[in-house]
Amino acid sequence: MASIKIILWKHDKKKDGTFPIALRLTQNRKTRYIFTGKYLFEKDWDASASKVKKSHPNSTRLNNFLLTKLKEANKTLLDLETEDKSISSKELKKEITNPLSSKSFNELSRIYLKELEDNKKLTRFSTDRARVNHFIEFANSENINFREIDEAYLRKYMTFLKVRKNNSQRSIINSLIVIRTIYNRAIKMGVIERKYYPFGADKIRIKFPETEKIGLSVEEMKSLESLENLTPQEEHARNVWLFSFFLAGMRAADILKIRWSDIYDGRLHYRMNKNEKILSLKLPEKIYPILKVYEIEKRNADDFIFPEMKKANQENPKDVLAKTKTANKKFNKYLENIAKKAKIDKKLTMHIARHTFGNISGDKIPIQTLQRLYRHSSITTTIQYQSNFIHKDFDEALDNVVNY
Repeated sequence: MASIKIILWKHDKKKDGTFPIALRLTQNRKTRYIFTGKYLFEKDWDASASKVKKSHPNSTRLNNFLLTKLKEANKTLLDLETEDKSISSKELKKEITNPLSSKSFNELSRIYLKELEDNKKLTRFSTDRARVNHFIEFANSENINFREIDEAYLRKYMTFLKVRKNNSQRSIINSLIVIRTIYNRAIKMGVIERKYYPFGADKIRIKFPETEKIGLSVEEMKSLESLENLTPQEEHARNVWLFSFFLAGMRAADILKIRWSDIYDGRLHYRMNKNEKILSLKLPEKIYPILKVYEIEKRNADDFIFPEMKKANQENPKDVLAKTKTANKKFNKYLENIAKKAKIDKKLTMHIARHTFGNISGDKIPIQTLQRLYRHSSITTTIQYQSNFIHKDFDEALDNVVNY
């Protein structure tokens, strides 16, 4: 059991005859000292009460200062002993004297989220804020100490997300990634030592589960394109979906921001919302009939092609994000109806346009070309993604064995 006491350090007398006041830390019979920066004559010190005597003109202020220091040190000691009873006197001194050590997960998470918001990474800000809030809800604390966040604690949190929040395994991993990101920041800032890091091969492993990516077949695409008797809302949702498919699964957030001025020389020139990359794609012939539908509402060259962004405040990124989310939700609702009418059993959403392009392209397109079409930064990402849709070698291997 460690102890902390205020003392007058009599081994270092100043020229004026005063001695330094220090906090004496004792743990496992080892003693260390933290000096407060205050000095006192021996005659003004009450050793039995560990306080400044009333004979000193500033006794009240000095005693209040020392009491505050003692309370802070004892709070740190209590937190540390609750989490790790084997802490040494050296570690205790470091924790007390390092002002960063008192910073909690809550504080660093607020800094992290503020940076995302300030850098206009609003989609990530929105999702990561929800994940941080889930962790704080689980901890039921506004002051989560990083030493609390160990392997056992995180496993309990994973169970909480699965049982209480009904999260998928992938969502749970995404939540752990946010915690890991903030924990890594804490290590770099000196808030917590790396030896307490709860992630790694022999601890909590961050590994995404394999997910099945299913796109539409050529037959299903023909059924979708030729489908009649759609409502105007369904027609619009299909047009946006096809626009995405025809451009290798372009994301809805990018599609809705396309202006008529972005199309010239038979190409679409645009900046990706996800990574700010500038791209240029040739417009397939099948896109022109879709553009003709919306050209009637064209007000000028700077107007948006699709109507969802026309009412958004372009000076307010949060409003743009909100309009995008609302539109995507609306599209998915109508695409569900379209799938039923087209007698397509597969789930049809905006994101499935990307999977459909991958499924139909299969191994017909060189992987380097696909990397550019998908706008992937790494060709490894493209290889992993496209492997979900290439089955020819496996199918032939099975046939060669069973068809004897």
